[in-house]
Order: sequence, then structure tokens, then C-alpha cells
Amino acid sequence: MKKGIDLLADALLRYSEKRYMVPGYPITELGARSGAEMVVNEKTGLEYALGESLSGRRAALIVKNVGVNACVDPLVQATAQGLNAGVVLVTGDDPMAIGSQTSQDTRILGEFAEIPVLEPGPDSCYSSVEAAFQASEEFSRVAMIRLTPALIFGPASEVPVPRRDRSGRLSDRSWTMFGRVTASRALFRKMQAWAESSPLNRWEGEPAGIGPEPGETRVVTVWPPPSKLVQYREIREQGLPFARDHCSHVILPGKGIDEPPQTMEARGFYRTFCNGCPFKSLVSLMKEAGMHPVCDAGCVVLAMNPPYGIGVASYGMGASIAVASRSTGVALTGDYALMHSGINALVDVFEKRLPLLCVVMDNRCAAMTGKQPAHPIERYLSWADPSVADADGTDEIRNLLKTMKLPGVLIVRGECPEGQDHETVEYRDL
Repeated sequence: MKKGIDLLADALLRYSEKRYMVPGYPITELGARSGAEMVVNEKTGLEYALGESLSGRRAALIVKNVGVNACVDPLVQATAQGLNAGVVLVTGDDPMAIGSQTSQDTRILGEFAEIPVLEPGPDSCYSSVEAAFQASEEFSRVAMIRLTPALIFGPASEVPVPRRDRSGRLSDRSWTMFGRVTASRALFRKMQAWAESSPLNRWEGEPAGIGPEPGETRVVTVWPPPSKLVQYREIREQGLPFARDHCSHVILPGKGIDEPPQTMEARGFYRTFCNGCPFKSLVSLMKEAGMHPVCDAGCVVLAMNPPYGIGVASYGMGASIAVASRSTGVALTGDYALMHSGINALVDVFEKRLPLLCVVMDNRCAAMTGKQPAHPIERYLSWADPSVADADGTDEIRNLLKTMKLPGVLIVRGECPEGQDHETVEYRDL
């Protein structure tokens, strides 16, 4: 008889175009057998997968339980930002701490990130992987598959199921940040009906088994849990009593959840760069060149707003580099965001010679949060042989945007104007 790892590896190959991994017990062999590309860290791996999604390719990230901690920022950000093709986070939990320093139960982080979580059994490996990708696309967020050693290395049997690609959606650029959250939580509420009606769950007698645990009843959709589960006296699961503790949980709609997502126009204004911002000309030049960057957190996210509208998506601090390297090929970041966590991805991008142009707005501060000083980035990027230009050097920047070798880093230096805040433009003034 085959093992769970045989079916899971084949399922990942069948139902996705690309796999990434950071090795560790118990998923090292699963990553290798599914042809996963090793990455510098888990955060970068999830960002690569999100970049694949933007380009319409399904992708998976395979990590051990504690590895999920490293990618929480883009994981949560993706729930509000949305995605196109499905992205699945495959987590290898270690309930007995056989090869880990902790027995962390990753289902809790699935709840935190408001994403669907599936835990297949020995007879639902193929169907669970395909269902996870479909759920990711239906709810426009990452989906999680939780695995334990008993399933990975234990006996399993199931025939492959058909692949049925769907399409997610990115948050509308006209939405405010609050509008994005409202829209994502409206989809979140629909996940309860998905869990209730999932054909992966089999309702029979006592006890209820989850994952590799035996039971007359089988439950795969562990978050949100189907309400029927509350009727069972015995729920067998590995790790924490997550399903038992959550089976009576009701996803409340929340204030304003039935209202349409707030738009900038309905709010009455949008925000853009400060008066006198030295980087306005850079963003205009990128627009002139027909560039569509993935934007980082910080001031650069304003490139997604009017009057520029060139940003495609934003997945949090330091995320633009890895996401863009697998999608648009252009990342727009700030000096602080680059040093915060983008530099790990930049190292990986250069080692793999991915065709990325990384444009850095270098103002030597964290401008969005009060102009706290930032490290001078050039001293940390000598290995990347960056090109450097002053923000007022329009002709030089225009030429560099057209001629730089890839992968490449363009640092544009400027100084934030004193005493200025982001400009608020009222729609009635247009």
C-alpha cells in the first residue's frame, strides 16, 4: 500500500504549477518529491507563491509548523489584498515534537489569518489538495493544508480527482483599506457554508476522526469547522483539541459586513505623496515607461492610488521583491522596507538570477510612521552593484529604467520635505 507522502506529492504536482519549500521535519521529503524549489526563508517562499498567483499559476509553499510563523505577515496581508490563481500553504505539524523544538498547532494561525484550513485523512489526500486550491481561488486568499507525521508516513489510498481551476480576485483599487477588509470578511463569512457542504466530510456515527485519526465520521474542513461536529461526543485529532474547542464557533458577520466595500470616492478623498515629495517624478517616469510594480508597505503604496495607479498589488512589509520577481518583474520599495525583510528575498533573487528590477526610494527614514531614521542601504547592497541616482535626475532615471541589467537594483535618493504630511485630495476638487 502507498503512503500519504506518495499521494500528497503526486497531488501537489497534479494540481499546481509551482512548489516552494523550506525543509524541516516532517515535510522535507514531501518537498523534494513534489519538485519544490528551496528558498531562503518561508516569508520569501510565500511571496514567490503569491507572485505566481498574480501571473495566473497555482503555487504551494511547503514548510514545517514553526515555519508558518515566518510568513504570517504576507499570509494575513493576502487575505485583504486577494489573489488570482490558488495558493496553498502546506504545513507539517509535529504534535509529539519528534523533530521540532515545539509542537505548535498551525490550525490556530489559520484561524488568525481568516483562511480555510483542511486536514486530509488517508482516503482524501488528492481531493483535499485540489479542494484547497479551489477554496483559495473561491475566497481569494491563501488556503492551508495541515499534515502530521501519522498521515505523511502512514498508509493511504485514493485515486486522483479532476482538476478544476477557478479564478480569485484582487481587491479593487478604488477601495479604501477599510473597504478591502470589509470585502475580505464578506467572503470569510461564506466559508462557513463551504465547510458545511464540503463533500470531503463524511457524516456517519461516533467517533469523529480528523486527519489520520480513525472514526466512523470523517472531517476534513477544520477551519471553519462544520457546525454538525458539535453533536459528536468524541472527536479524535492530533495536537491540540482545536476542532473540539471550535466546533460550536459561529462566524459573526461583524459591524458593517453587509455594506458594500468603502471606496475612496464614496469616502470623498484619496491620499497621495506629500507636497514637495522628491519621488513623484520617479513614479511618473515609471508610469511613462509602462511599468506595473508590486508595491511594498510604506509611502510607495501610494503609487497604487490616483493620479498614478501603477501599482498592481501590495502584500506587506518587504514583500514586493519576491512577489514581483515571479510576476510583473518590477518591485517598488522603500529603504526601510528593504532592510526590514526585503533584503532576504533580494539575496535569493540574485542567486537565482531572476529577471527583477528593484526600485528603491531612499529617503533614509521610515517616512510613513514619523520619519524615524533608517540604515544607509548602499553599504549593505554592494554585492548587488546597485545604480544610484538623485530623485531630481529625471533624464538619468529615465535611462536607467530602460537599460538596467536584470536582476538589478536602482536606488533613487531624495529627502523628505520637512513639516509635510501625505496630501489629501478631495474628489470634488477634481
